[in-house]
Amino acid sequence: MANLTETPGVKMLYLIKRRSTTSREELVAHWFKNHMPAVIEGQGAQQTAGKRHATRYIATLFDADASGAHVWDGVAQLWWDEALNMPDVPHGSIPTDTFQEKAQSYVPWATKEYVVLDGALPVQPLTLHEPFPSTRSGFLKVTFLVSAKRDTDYGAFFKHWLDVHVPNVSGVMREVGGTRYCVSHSLDPSNEPYAGMAELYFDDADAWSEYQRLIQPDGMEQWVDPDNMAILRAQTEMIGIP
Repeated sequence: MANLTETPGVKMLYLIKRRSTTSREELVAHWFKNHMPAVIEGQGAQQTAGKRHATRYIATLFDADASGAHVWDGVAQLWWDEALNMPDVPHGSIPTDTFQEKAQSYVPWATKEYVVLDGALPVQPLTLHEPFPSTRSGFLKVTFLVSAKRDTDYGAFFKHWLDVHVPNVSGVMREVGGTRYCVSHSLDPSNEPYAGMAELYFDDADAWSEYQRLIQPDGMEQWVDPDNMAILRAQTEMIGIP
């Protein structure tokens, strides 16, 4: 088993896809300008009041695929002490800001995060405006949204993922100079769109290409449903709460 660190608490994920009438640029503009500041303010108020609050908040903006389409436009990630309850109706069903008017409604996805390679990611607060939200780039991030086959034994699947697949991936990442590697397992995989998520950071596309050349099968295919998983590239993250 590879050396990994289990992140305390729960990582809540929100997969975001824009409405058919919304451009990619519109979605991102309103996410950064109108939605993220409200989330930051709200969580700060919760903390000040001594109530439960997110301790970290970032959002990944996914690139289009080879055809120019976006399977997902992005994913918001918020770290909490424990899982949040599923809302009675999806967020944005009744929009509370312009971002939610531009995005399809969305629901939380509770995961347990494991950090395998803990390469530092820069946090640079803005200096000419409010410090956050801010942004970072200068990397290639590859996110695997992993689907499992029907009737999967998730206990066996997750054990293999951590004990066999993670060492395989991390070994190749070290060989090609990969900088960061995290795995998030769904807390309720049979009722979520994906069983888990893996995030691999590289300095550039050449390192990712070399990783693809060197990585070898390790048995994950026994459980993974390749037709329903997504492999998404990203070059920008938005930082709400560092």
